[in-house]
Amino acid sequence: MTRGCATSVDFVAAGNPEALATVEQAMEALALPVKTPAITVDAPAVRWFSGSGCVVARGTRCSVFVGGMLIGEYDDGDRDRGRRNVLAVAVAKSGVHLQKLAAAFGIGDEYLRELRRKEEAGGPAALLLARVGGKVKVTPAMRASWYEQFATGLSPKAVFLEQPRRKRLSYVTVWREHQRWQEARVAVSPPTAVAPPRRDGQLALFSTVDESGVDAGSATTDDEGGEGITPMAARPVRSSQHVQHVGAWMLLVLASEMGLHEEAGRAFESDNHAGLRIALDAIVCALAIRQTCVEGVRRVATPSGPTLLRAKRVPTASGVRRLLGRLIAQVDGGPIMAASMAGRLLRSAVADEGVAVFYVDNHLRPYTGKHVVRKGWRMQDRRVLPGTTDYYVHDEDGCPVFRLAVPSHDSLSAQLLPIAERIRMAPGPDERFLLAFDRAGAHAEPLAALRNAGYEVVTYERKPYPDLPESVFKETTIAGEAVALHESRLRNLGDGRGRVRRIAIRTADGRQVNFLAASTLPAERLVATMWHRWRQENGFKHGVERWGINHLDGRLVETYPPGTIIPNPARRRLDRTLRLARVAEGDARRALARLPEGEARERAEQELAEALERQAELEAVRPTVPKHAAIEATELAGRLVRHPDNYKAIIDVIRIVCANAESELAALLAPHLRRPREAKKLLANIFAAPGKITVTERAIHVRLAPAANRSEKDAIRGLLVAINERRLTLPGDPKRLPLLFDLHVS
Repeated sequence: MTRGCATSVDFVAAGNPEALATVEQAMEALALPVKTPAITVDAPAVRWFSGSGCVVARGTRCSVFVGGMLIGEYDDGDRDRGRRNVLAVAVAKSGVHLQKLAAAFGIGDEYLRELRRKEEAGGPAALLLARVGGKVKVTPAMRASWYEQFATGLSPKAVFLEQPRRKRLSYVTVWREHQRWQEARVAVSPPTAVAPPRRDGQLALFSTVDESGVDAGSATTDDEGGEGITPMAARPVRSSQHVQHVGAWMLLVLASEMGLHEEAGRAFESDNHAGLRIALDAIVCALAIRQTCVEGVRRVATPSGPTLLRAKRVPTASGVRRLLGRLIAQVDGGPIMAASMAGRLLRSAVADEGVAVFYVDNHLRPYTGKHVVRKGWRMQDRRVLPGTTDYYVHDEDGCPVFRLAVPSHDSLSAQLLPIAERIRMAPGPDERFLLAFDRAGAHAEPLAALRNAGYEVVTYERKPYPDLPESVFKETTIAGEAVALHESRLRNLGDGRGRVRRIAIRTADGRQVNFLAASTLPAERLVATMWHRWRQENGFKHGVERWGINHLDGRLVETYPPGTIIPNPARRRLDRTLRLARVAEGDARRALARLPEGEARERAEQELAEALERQAELEAVRPTVPKHAAIEATELAGRLVRHPDNYKAIIDVIRIVCANAESELAALLAPHLRRPREAKKLLANIFAAPGKITVTERAIHVRLAPAANRSEKDAIRGLLVAINERRLTLPGDPKRLPLLFDLHVS
C-alpha cells in the first residue's frame, strides 16, 4: 500500500481481522499475472561496399557512411531516387568496387554505369529524377478536348481509350474530369434546344463547319443507337515553319478535285462533315508516303500532323476504322461511293476523243488467315489458293477504274456481260467504248452475248486455229513494230451464234497470233489495243506494291446463307484418290512391261490388281457424289465464310483515286525528266517532302524541300507551274484559298 493513502482494506482490517483474511484470499484468486513487455530494437541492416564504407538501412531510411562519417541519407523508395543516385555516383568517384557499391545501394551494375555517364554529361542535376506519382497535370487544352467529347455523348471510358498511348492519363483522371463537367453543366443548366425534325435514316453525326473551320456539330447520340462516333475536331489551315510530309497535299488536292470527298459525303448523306474529311485526308496522306493501308495513319502522327490534317489532333488508325465502320453500320455507303466514283472515272475516260478502251481482267487476292474461305486459281503461282477474285476495269492508260469482288471465283466469261452493262450505265447508251480481255473470255457464248448486246470487244483467239500461208499477209506497222497483217473471213461461233471478225498477225520471228473482234474499228487499232493490254498487268503489279490492293482491310467474316451451291469437297477428294489409283495402275503396268521373261512377276501383278480394284470401287461410288452441293449438305457447313466487301470498298476507292491522281501527276512530270520512266519514283519523294506553309488572304503558299538533285528540281519546278495554274484548293477549306507550291531555295 502506498503510505499516506487509506484504502478500503485498511478500514476492513481495523474493524474485523477475519474479514481482512477473506478479502486477501479473494484478491489473490482474482489476481492476473502481469507480463513485463520485452523491449526489442530492430538491428539495422549494414551493407558494406568497402573496408570503411557502408549503407546502414533502418526501415526505409538509409544512411551512407564513409570512414565513420555520415555523408548523406535517403529514403529507400521511388520518391527519393534522385538523392540516392547522387550519393551513389559521389561514392563511386572514390575508387570503390563498383559492383559491391551497386549492391549496397540496391541498384544494378548497368544502372550505376548509366548514372555515371549522365553525371559526366550533365552534372549532378542530371541525376535528380522527376518525382514519381503525385498530382497529375491536366492541361487546359486537354480538358477542353475532353469536355467537347463529353458533350457529344462519349463515356469516360471511350475518351480514355482515345488518348495517345504514350501520354495516356489514367481512367480515374478522365472519370474525375467527367464528374466536374457534369457538375458544371448542372450548375449552368441552359435551356434545352429543340432539334428540327429529320427524315428517316438521316444521320445526326454530320456536322457543319463554321467560317473559322471549327466543327460545330455533334456525333450520334445514345438514343439514335450505339455509341457516338469519336469526334475529330477540325481547325483552319495555319502557317508553320516546318510541316512534315506536306508534299502529300499535292496528291490530296488532286483527289479532292476528282470528287473523292464530295462523293464520300454524298454516299453517307452529308455535304460537309469534319470527321469524315479528316479521316479521308489521313488515309490519303498515309497512302502518299507509301503506307499501303489504314494502319499507315500512325506514320502521319508527327508533331506537325495536326497542321497537315488541319485538325486539333491526328486521329489514330483505330479511330479512323471505327468511324468508317460506324458509318457503314448506319448507312452502307461503301457500294454507293464506289459506284459514284467509278461513274466519274468512266465518264472522264469516255469524254476523250475517239472510242474509249477498257481492259477487263481478274486478279486473285490471296488469303492467309485462320478462317476457311473458298479457293480460286492464281495464275502467278500456278495453283489453287484461298482468297477472293477481284475483277478490275482499267482504262487505256492502265489506270484502275473500279473493282468488283467475286468470292465465288466466277470465270471471266460469266462476268464480262455484267461488267459491260455496269460500264454502259455511267456514260450513257450513246457513248462508244471497246472492251479488251485475254483468252479466258474468248469463248463463243460470251462473245455472242456481248456482240448481240451492242458492245464492241476484242480478244485473242484460242488455239487451235489454222496457220495461214505467208503470201496472204501484208506488211504494215503497228505500235512502232513491223508486222504482217491479214483479216480473213469471219469466224463462225457455231450453234447459230453468228460470226465475228478474225484478224491474223505474223510477227518478225514467224509466229502467227489471231484476234477475234466485234467492232468496226480498223484492224491496226484493235491489234494495238491488245498489245497494250500489258498496261493492265503493270497496273496490277504497281497496285500491289505501291497501293496495297491485296490488303484484306476488313477482317469481319460472315457465313454463307443456306442453299448456297459450292463445289463438293467430298467429290474433290474422291476424284483425287481416283487419279492416284490410275497413276498406281500405270506404274504397275510399266513395271510389268520392263521385267524380263521368267523373272518373278507376282508383286507387280498384285499391285496392278489392287489398283484396278481400288478404281472399280471409286468409280462405283462416284455417280452418287455430286460435283456441287448445297453448303448445308457438306462438311463445310458453319465453317465456310466470306469477308464482306463494304469496308474494303471504301479503302479501295481511295486507292483507285490516288492511283489516278499519281498517274496524272506523272504525265505532267515525265516530259521534264531526263529519265521519264522515273516520274513516279520522284513523285514519291515529292509526296514525302517537308515544307513551310504561309497563309495569306489570297492563297496558301507551300514551299517544299524534297530529296532531289539539280535536274530533278528543275523538273519539279515545271510540274509545280502546271499544278499552280489549276488553282486547286484543299478539301473542306471554307475560304477556298488556292494552293500554290514552290521549291525551297537553299
